[in-house]
Amino acid sequence: MPCAVAPTNSPVFLSSPMFGKPMISPSSSLSLRHTSPTPSPPSSYLHNPTNGYKEGKIISCDSNPSPSVVLKRKRPARIQIPFAPLSLMDEVAKPNDEVAEIDEEGEEYSVYCKRGKRGAMEDRYSAVVDLQGDTKQAFFGVFDGHGGAKAAEFSAKHLHSNIISKIANKCEYEIAEAVREGYLATDSEFLKEDINGGTCCVTALIRKGNLIVSNAGDCRAVMSRGGVAEALTVDHKPSRNDEKDRIESMGGYVDCRNGVWRIQGSLAVSRGIGDKHLKKWVISEPETKILQITHECEFLILASDGIWDTVSNQEAVDIIRPFCGGIEKSDLFSACKKLVGLSTSRGSYDDISVMIIRLSNFTS
Repeated sequence: MPCAVAPTNSPVFLSSPMFGKPMISPSSSLSLRHTSPTPSPPSSYLHNPTNGYKEGKIISCDSNPSPSVVLKRKRPARIQIPFAPLSLMDEVAKPNDEVAEIDEEGEEYSVYCKRGKRGAMEDRYSAVVDLQGDTKQAFFGVFDGHGGAKAAEFSAKHLHSNIISKIANKCEYEIAEAVREGYLATDSEFLKEDINGGTCCVTALIRKGNLIVSNAGDCRAVMSRGGVAEALTVDHKPSRNDEKDRIESMGGYVDCRNGVWRIQGSLAVSRGIGDKHLKKWVISEPETKILQITHECEFLILASDGIWDTVSNQEAVDIIRPFCGGIEKSDLFSACKKLVGLSTSRGSYDDISVMIIRLSNFTS
């Protein structure tokens, strides 16, 4: 595979858990724009730059660079965020709290992340293409952290490899169970780190012409099928009757504060990875939907709730679709930026992460 050397101040170096050695994207394009944070109201949760992880071709905007490249960044003098190191091979570098925007473009996808007005960015994303050497296999994920970015960061690094390892021991008709076990294993591993915080997840595994979409929390997957928005996930919120019944049957309670339904008066989502103090009720078990990718399946949107709180599913598809007729990577990226811009203009205070995957690249 041809390789281009990235500059030493680029955060594209990351050790690959599947191949056991650092790899560099030959076509990576990562931009960090620095602005000062804006004072804002407190977070909806008891409430660091976004992580991109691309394997086969790897892209990283990670707070854990490899030992050979340690990023040296200035931090605002007045901001002191407690940092608990993860039990990982590499030494953890403190993220730059001033990172406000991150973008990445690939042949198959584009992603754009923008920090909200509540403080440091807690979103992460994962893009794993040419999975196991197969150009028709890929894994994508968006992770919306709360109570810190550690759970999102951990999940972006480990969830895909945990799922793939579970698939190796399953038949093809057991893929949904393999994904479930991968989510549960990632949650268990993170809880052993004894770190606070949690993350919502939405993932898409593309394999053998099928699209396997899973979620835990309120990140959402929406597909355009011939221009019609098709929601592939259902948000996990305490206001959902089945989720409320499950929580209450386990001895928890759900109440509404300032118009937002919360578990134990705290968390506004009912599933996710992490959240050790609420683990009895906030489960990591995902819901999964599997469908065959046909020529009507145009593109897939994976996005955090920062988008969906202000933009409807069909509206998102209508905004993106005009950009998806061409083959240029910049078309998808422009669509990401336009969607994020609309959400911001409508008053979104949250971190916003949007990934668009061109499904035509994965049809036979």
